[in-house]
Amino acid sequence: MKKLYQVLVVIVLSLISFFYTERVIDFIRDKDPIMKNIKEYDKETRIDAVNATIDKDKITPGIAGKKVNYDESFQKMKKYGAYNESLTVFEEIMPTISIDDYYDKYISAGSGINNDVSLVFEVKSNDNISNIINILKNNNTTATFFVDGLWLENNRTTATEMAALGYEIEILNYDNKYQELYFSSSLNLVNSITNVKPKYCYARYDKKEVLELCEKLELHTIIPTILTGNYPYNDVVKKIKKGSIISFSINSSTEIELPTVINYIKQKGYAINTLDILLSEASNIK
Repeated sequence: MKKLYQVLVVIVLSLISFFYTERVIDFIRDKDPIMKNIKEYDKETRIDAVNATIDKDKITPGIAGKKVNYDESFQKMKKYGAYNESLTVFEEIMPTISIDDYYDKYISAGSGINNDVSLVFEVKSNDNISNIINILKNNNTTATFFVDGLWLENNRTTATEMAALGYEIEILNYDNKYQELYFSSSLNLVNSITNVKPKYCYARYDKKEVLELCEKLELHTIIPTILTGNYPYNDVVKKIKKGSIISFSINSSTEIELPTVINYIKQKGYAINTLDILLSEASNIK
């Protein structure tokens, strides 16, 4: 019993010694001019995260903030021998409310914090999308395609070419139906073609059948900000804003007006990105 008591005393004293040693090290480091400068720079550059916002059955993405990583920045600058802003290491501050916590809400736009928009296209079983792809290629423009699962099975080569060109491929439905077995099979096929796990579903309007299935599969359901009709250019000019998700059917009107639409969007200063980029809550810290 006496030996056990002695061992416990040694352990307690060691823990106390370790605790106070750490406190002394922290105190000395905090008084270091380099650390003082690092903390001042953090105050100047820190950007708070923006939480996703919820409005009834819709959610809008937030975006991560950034802060200085004190420890890594201090270590790099101590090795350098002086304070140097170029050696600062940043880390993300993630939103406490994120779209990835809610699959039971529709997403109808990006955050609007950045000046970007997305073009999405519905590809159905009878669609020939080669003209649309050529227009996008000629205008150096990316897009997201929501494809029918049956169309995908019959057009794997086209889908593979689309993925190779950097276009994002997601599932629209399967033969205009939303049966979980076929839908899941189509998701696996997309994954095998693109090597990217699908993230999104598509609904033109509030459609509980789509939302419930996609929530179960942990996919975000998109309702477009702008649903274009027979005159896509007019629709875009009237409604475009930062964060817009602009949806097109593949038809003659889209083929005719798409080049003008793309040119207008770019002239207005918007960046056209895939949905994955538009809806990302990462801050891309530097």
